[in-house]
Amino acid sequence: MTNVDVNYAMFNLGTGELVLIFLVILLLFGAKRLPELARGLGKGINEFKDAVESSKKEIMDAKESAEAPLEKKEEDEG
Repeated sequence: MTNVDVNYAMFNLGTGELVLIFLVILLLFGAKRLPELARGLGKGINEFKDAVESSKKEIMDAKESAEAPLEKKEEDEG
């Protein structure tokens, strides 16, 4: 089983179910608010991605700064 199969099996949604979900969302929020909701969702996803990238960068910087004294110490001893 590939990763794609696992993702589809996890949600197990077909085209009919997705259309039904979209129609329920359309009825709940109305056609005028959907673009606003989609825009907000997109901004939220982008902010989350930026936060993840920032955290990764901080972790990598901390790792590099922690390894630098060890490398210098090895050079001094060698």
